[in-house]
Amino acid sequence: MTSVLPAADPWPALRVQDWADTRETLHMWTQIVGKVRLALAPMVNHWWQVPLYVSARGLTTSAIPGRRTFDMEFDFVDHRLVLRTTTGAVESVALEAKPVADFYRETMDALHRAGIDVTILARPVEVEESIPFAEDRTHTSYDPGQAQAFWGQLVQAARVLAEFRSRFVGKVSPVHFFWGGMDLAVTRFSGRTAPEHAGGAPNCADWVMTEGYSHELSSAGFWPGGDGEGMFYAYAYPEPPGFADHPVPVGGYSREWSQFLLPYETVRTAADPDALLLDFLQATYEAAAVNGDWDRAALEDDPARRAAPR
Repeated sequence: MTSVLPAADPWPALRVQDWADTRETLHMWTQIVGKVRLALAPMVNHWWQVPLYVSARGLTTSAIPGRRTFDMEFDFVDHRLVLRTTTGAVESVALEAKPVADFYRETMDALHRAGIDVTILARPVEVEESIPFAEDRTHTSYDPGQAQAFWGQLVQAARVLAEFRSRFVGKVSPVHFFWGGMDLAVTRFSGRTAPEHAGGAPNCADWVMTEGYSHELSSAGFWPGGDGEGMFYAYAYPEPPGFADHPVPVGGYSREWSQFLLPYETVRTAADPDALLLDFLQATYEAAAVNGDWDRAALEDDPARRAAPR
């Protein structure tokens, strides 16, 4: 099955409730592949060695270094997980309706055939019910159209987040997909250390969050959950006084979630989705930077200054 994002609908509509079953299954599948990268890639601050990245066909690990370098990619065009190594080996696992247990077994078998032996913590994290992958016959759904629409959401969100990222010359993360919470994020840092994070994520050790939030930050991204068609979000850690009341032109601050939220559908249906989302990202960053007294002159830059060919 091969198709591409339709040019007439660059911001796909996909209601969270309509693809809940596929979403939960895909969440478990991305955790399996993400944990392979976690097990083999060198440690990087804030766990930047573990996320996946939006690609021209889906979500990829990028190259995982080792005695045999390889990558793994969820291909949402042809609907298969593709594994490629520097020795020329290519393996694949079909993305189709099947239990997580079968996908886990097939993925580990493909890795073994490619000469890559790896041991992972074989159960999901950051979820309330952590069923071991080898035993999970609860999550079995995969709708190709829904998976492709989700990828389309990520493509558009990643594109605008990358534009926003380009305006910052301080320490800033890649635009990356964290499979624990199943969200796409980009994070800016003030350069100062932060108070120790208390943790509290379900089925996830507190020290994992302590490492992730070791330094003062402003983070924004897209989460395909909640109501409607998912949410863009922005938060600060630690949250400075005045952050929640800072004026933001679109969206609003959620006391329940302690972050600013902007419905994906609001962006998708706007006359200029890119401009609306960039306004939200900039204003919520300023809520952190202004109220947190960041050294903005040292951290920010106009990307147009570097736009001319060299």
